[in-house]
Amino acid sequence: MKREARGDRGRKATGREGEELAVGYLKKMGYVIIERNYRNRFGEIDVIARDRGSIVFVEVKTRGTARFGEPETAVGPAKQKRMARASLLYLQGIKGLEENARFDVVAIKKNDSGLEIRHIKDAFDVEI
Repeated sequence: MKREARGDRGRKATGREGEELAVGYLKKMGYVIIERNYRNRFGEIDVIARDRGSIVFVEVKTRGTARFGEPETAVGPAKQKRMARASLLYLQGIKGLEENARFDVVAIKKNDSGLEIRHIKDAFDVEI
């Protein structure tokens, strides 16, 4: 059991580090960060940002090894649906919002040769 707990701490630390890297990257790209780690009854959204005329809901996936595949593959249909529901509740709470919304994924791979950040804009469409 202790082994799992240490692994979980390691994953959480990797996730936090990835979110920090993603936020720095998004800011450099001109995004304005509105909120981080937004939670409601439907789930969590890692980053909510503004990019020109759009509200952007960003999922950050970080991998320290290729053992489990590319980071972005972890954003499957179930995760997309949870994000869509959480984002809809977020948008309903904003009065007078007439902006577009989209879902981006920031995939971060850490390995011996360095860091690779891939930003997938408008990564998926959802139907609720």
